[in-house]
Amino acid sequence: MTEITSRRGLLFGAAAVSAGALLTGCTSNEPTDSNDESAGNDQPVADDKPGKQVTIGFAGPQADHGWLNAINDNAKSRAEKYSDVTLEITEGSNDTAQQIGQIETLINKKVDVLVVLPADGKALTQVGLKAMRAGIPVVNLDRIFNTPQAYRCWIGGDNYGMGLNAGHYIGEKLKGKSGARVIELAGLDNLELTKQRTQGFDDALKNYPNIKKVARQAAEFTVESGQAKMAQLLQAQSKFDALWNHDDDQGVGALRAIEQAGRDDFLMVGGAGALSAFQAIKQDDGVLKATVLYPPTMAASAIDLARALGQSKGIGGLAEFEIPSSLTLYSAVVDKTNVDQYMSTGFK
Repeated sequence: MTEITSRRGLLFGAAAVSAGALLTGCTSNEPTDSNDESAGNDQPVADDKPGKQVTIGFAGPQADHGWLNAINDNAKSRAEKYSDVTLEITEGSNDTAQQIGQIETLINKKVDVLVVLPADGKALTQVGLKAMRAGIPVVNLDRIFNTPQAYRCWIGGDNYGMGLNAGHYIGEKLKGKSGARVIELAGLDNLELTKQRTQGFDDALKNYPNIKKVARQAAEFTVESGQAKMAQLLQAQSKFDALWNHDDDQGVGALRAIEQAGRDDFLMVGGAGALSAFQAIKQDDGVLKATVLYPPTMAASAIDLARALGQSKGIGGLAEFEIPSSLTLYSAVVDKTNVDQYMSTGFK
């Protein structure tokens, strides 16, 4: 999945659904009436009216994971909604040199704005700087460059918040149970995002002295690794009350292992917001009771931000003339009480 920074400049309060809501048609092409006192500083208001034509270059990593594929789909579908946006999209690559070459091609084409989800934020910082120095504003999506000089705006998810909200959800479900035991199926341990998710989870559990985390196993964000590592956890832990799984893709494998073991004596919370997880939560006949979002709709919002930059507009609902320098999405918990609201945002 993705590497993220701890910056939390602005939270979107309803994650996947409202990640795009604030920014939907976030540009306006007509100034507000200066006689209208509600207009604040007379900044443009949000609407979908066509304005200046904007060419947006989009460069992301290879879509070898459900979440990354959803990133691409969200960017494409959002761009198609605007008659004033042309999207120049590269073939995704996890090879740093290849992605740098793709971005340099977009720079040479003189696109108006760049949206970049780097395969490696550190390694691609220089090409972000190159674009900015060429007068092309960069919307840095999720995996962050090493310096703010390499982007005009960063938008991404909150990994620490994922763990925090998963921990609080589980804590509230188990707060009346003495000696409660929980386990954690993490993602790739060499990624900073995994450490942040675990830290958030552990910090949340500190609020529930009746709960002890008794096991943690790292997987690889894949179905196969989820199944294998979950099977190991089930063998090692004959009794526990809750499981937090960092990723819904590896959760598919984890659920297979749980079914094969015939276990249904605990509750499970997933992560990211896959359609399969939403469907299982809605059906409510298994251990999966909730998932904590890491919304791929951030790519749609990145297109909105890029359009705003290309048209020199701000964001509707904010008083500033300019878009913010960073936007951190909120990691909402989705369970059976609100799953219908988020169903349309689930990725396959």
